Formats: sequence, C-alpha cells, structure tokens
Amino acid sequence: MKVRYRAAAGLAVLALAVAACGGGGGEAKKPSAEQSQQAQKQMLETPAMTINPVAYDQVKDGGTLTLAVGQWPSQWNGNHVDGNQADTADMLDVFMPQLMVSDESAQYTANKDYATDVKMDMSSGKQVVTYTLNDKAVWSDGTPITYKDLQAQWKSNNGKDKKFKPASTDGWDKIESVEKGASDKVAVVTFAKPYPEWQGLFTRGTSHLYPAKHLETPEAYEKDYLQKIPVTSGPFKVEKIDEGTKTLTLVRDDKWWGQKPKLDKIIFRAIDSPEAQVNAFANGELDAVEIPSGAPAELKRAKDVPNVDIRKALSPNWRHLTVNNQSEFLKDKNIRHAVSYAINRDVITQSDLKDMDWPIQTLGNHVFMNNQKGYVDNSGDLGKYNLEKAKQLLDAAGWKQEGEYRKKDGKEFDLSFVIPTATPVSQTEGELVQAMLKEAGIKVNIKPVPLDKFFTDYIIKGDFDLVPFSWIGNPLPIGSLKQIYYTDSESNFPKASDPAVDAAIDAAIGEMDPAKAIEKANAADKLVWDMVHTIPLYQRPDIQATKKTLANWGARGYKTLDYTAVGFTG
Repeated sequence: MKVRYRAAAGLAVLALAVAACGGGGGEAKKPSAEQSQQAQKQMLETPAMTINPVAYDQVKDGGTLTLAVGQWPSQWNGNHVDGNQADTADMLDVFMPQLMVSDESAQYTANKDYATDVKMDMSSGKQVVTYTLNDKAVWSDGTPITYKDLQAQWKSNNGKDKKFKPASTDGWDKIESVEKGASDKVAVVTFAKPYPEWQGLFTRGTSHLYPAKHLETPEAYEKDYLQKIPVTSGPFKVEKIDEGTKTLTLVRDDKWWGQKPKLDKIIFRAIDSPEAQVNAFANGELDAVEIPSGAPAELKRAKDVPNVDIRKALSPNWRHLTVNNQSEFLKDKNIRHAVSYAINRDVITQSDLKDMDWPIQTLGNHVFMNNQKGYVDNSGDLGKYNLEKAKQLLDAAGWKQEGEYRKKDGKEFDLSFVIPTATPVSQTEGELVQAMLKEAGIKVNIKPVPLDKFFTDYIIKGDFDLVPFSWIGNPLPIGSLKQIYYTDSESNFPKASDPAVDAAIDAAIGEMDPAKAIEKANAADKLVWDMVHTIPLYQRPDIQATKKTLANWGARGYKTLDYTAVGFTG
C-alpha cells in the first residue's frame, strides 16, 4: 500500500553535531548492548494506540476542534503524486470516503458508512473482491456513490495512461477490471494477478475515494482538486478554504447518513514550525499538537501546559535520507556505497531522539518497522559506519583528496543536502552529514528551500543529491516497495533502477502466503540496501500533546479515527 511523505520535524540537539566533527565521525556513539536492550524494552512498553477512548454517548455534543498541519497543500487529490502529503491525508480523513477501516492491530473491516459488505473470493481461480456500497452513500453534490467511482479510480491510477500522475500504481496495476454487479451499488473488482494487500485499496492506504467525474481525464485528475475541494462525502463538509491564512474550516454535513458527529466544527491551521505549533497549543489556540523527533524542548514545554495529556503510539512511520541515484556525483553505485559507509546512522538517530522519551533504536529495514512482524535488520555492512572503507571506494573511483575535499578531473566532489525551512532537525541532520562526509573528503552544501515547495519543486523533480524526510506508513507495508523503489514509479524520487530489485519486488507484492511474502519482502529489502536508494535512520515517534478532555483522538498507530466520535468530555 501507498505510504505518504512528511518533511516536518522538530528542533534537534546540536551538541552531537560538534561531537561528530571531531575525528572518527562519532563512532563511539554506537549504542551498547545494554542501551539496545533498553530501547527494545521501551518499544515493547509503548502502546499501539493512545486516543483516550470514550463511549459515543459520553462525549459532549458540540464544540470546535482546532488542529495544526505543517504543510499546506495545493493539490487536494490524494491520488496525485503532489497530493501525497501526510498532512493532506490527515485532513481528507474527515470528509472523504474510505471503504475499509483499520483497528489498532492493523486488522481491516468494511466501513459500514460506505460499504455494507466487502468479500474476497478465489474460487474462480482469480482474486475477486466484491464491494456492496451503502445505498445511502452519496457525494455532497447529491450524486450517488457507485461502482463508477471505483472504476475511475482504478483506471486513473493503474499506470497505463502516462498522462495521469499517481503517487503509486501499486495494487491498481494488478486489477483486470472493475465492473457493475447486481446494481450500480455493487462493484466487482477482478485481479489479473494476486494482490494480498487488497484491503488498502479505496482507503487512506492508497487514496480516499473520489467522484468519477473528477478522475476520468488527466485534466480533471490534475486540476479539479487543485487549490479547491469541489465535492466531499463524509460527516463534515467544507465551509471555507482560506489560502491567505492557510486554514481549512469544516462543519457538520446535515446530509450525512451515518452517526451524527459530536463536534460542530473542525479547523486545520497551517503552522510551519514545531516551536510555533507548540506555542499555539500552550496559548490555547490549538486543542492538540504533534511533537516530532528532535523536539525535546517542545516536548518539555507541552508537558508544562495545564491539563495536558501526552499520547504516544508505535506507528509505521520512519525517518531517512534519500540518495539521488541519477545526480552527477552519485550515479556510480560504488560512490553511493562510500557515502553510506561515511554516514554514522547511530549518531543521527541519537541526535534526533535525545530526550524525546522514545526508544533510541536505529532502523535496519526499508519495509518493516522495529516492532512489526517480519522485521529483520538487513543493513549488513552498508548500515555500519566505516570511514576507511568509504575512503577506499572513493580512491578506487578516482576521487583523490586534494586539500579539504576530493577532486576528479579538476572537479570538486560537492553534494547538495536539500532541507525545508522551519524544520531545524533537518538543518542539524544536514550539519551532521556535512561533518561526516567532510572526513571522507566530500563537500556538502546545505540548501534550505520553502517548506511548501520542498516536495513539489525539489524532491519530486529530483533537484537534490541528499534529502531528509519521513515516510508515513500504513498497516500494509509490503506494497510500499513498489511505490518507493520500483523503476519509473512517480514516488521513486531518486530515480533508482535495478531489474533485480524490480523482480524481487514483484515476487513480494504478489505472494498471497503471509509468511512467504515477508520472506520475499526482506529479500527485496537487502537489494534496496545495496542500491543505496534510501538510508533508513529510525522509526519516527508518534507523540501527540492534547487537552485531557479531548476524546477519541491522539496517537492512533494503525487505527482509523472515527471523526463522528471525536469530541470533548468537559
């Protein structure tokens, strides 16, 4: 299933940057066995979900929930590569359909508000999933939700028409047909090839469902939800989008056929920096705020707010460095290997997570998180800091040390490290990498760019050498292999390509036996490590500071939030 990206993270601890500058790249910072065991213990003690669950009838009627997002979207079509931001998905959850919902154990069931029944059958020799749509389910313009909406979403996302720009074709490209069943309210989805993660289709896991007429042509797909939200379907509807203040205001939709929402209104405000977000929370302007990695000062400040509740969960989200495989200096895999050896992942992880009350554990897998079934540390030698090995590879490739930095054919080895503004942790990650790679003779220039242009104008366009951000995952991790690492995927931002990797990914995502799928996913992961497409750092904290009275909202882990039940107890 599709994963989403997020740039924002908090203030980092600068002391380790200094430590990393002074010889050896901070090798002494490698966690001891005792520290590793402590981190594992912390991870086992961290809950799967913390949302202050309260029975619907015990939640107060009325009220306004005000939340912050870091990145303000221009593209509200969540299928589109430009609309694949985690902040966008968080807002879409409130007013766009998901046909399946997940609990805290990552188990999917039909979302009865939209699909009264969902069945998967293999008896015909092919995988067939039948969605029986709720007779009452309609779009906000009065148009019924039908099989045509599912059909249009498949056709626009399956990759056959290159004029569409989906964030991922995974799953969609396995579908042979989407046809009308016994009525327009029955959609029969037939797969040409087995697809074990089918539960994530037509949900946040791929994208929320959209009206057919807004996806049927490349122009509609591109423009109909560009800086506007023409049609919704949910317990809330759009009252106003204010581009000036970057604020989305949602109100109850009186035409909603499901459980009546407790809240009157939900407001999302774009606030760039974690510091500013926590200040707004402390001042009573927000009802909850995320505390990202590298923000110990913000965590401490949030804890001091009266009547605060700090909610944590283990979520499938991870921090990493993406390595441009097509940039001038990094096309050679041996050079990418050298860069990987020269970066001390343990030092960066310790810097970002210091004083965050979170397990300090470096991630050794591109697919599975430390706490997930299937996790194996596949990093091998490439995941271990080895400055001498890095220097040997650079020497062998003809990059000779001349003064501070290496040169080849008169050209200096000079990499750009692109970071978003208002994310100090990215700045510190850049400074750490800059210091580490300098010891190998590689110059790194840190390039801050506007937060709202970070993905659309830089990452998606490949205008970087190295770049830090987070992938925000979902309960079905194996499909992310195709989205991120497969040749020509729109979300393969480094433009990496290896036929062996593609073949291994195809084998993993098509395996219906869960144990074998995990085994094949780990085999693919080993090849991704060797490709040096992405350098994993750590499983990202899911820490939310909320008002104590906020019910049924918080650190959700794998759980799909029910916004009709979100509200206040006092």
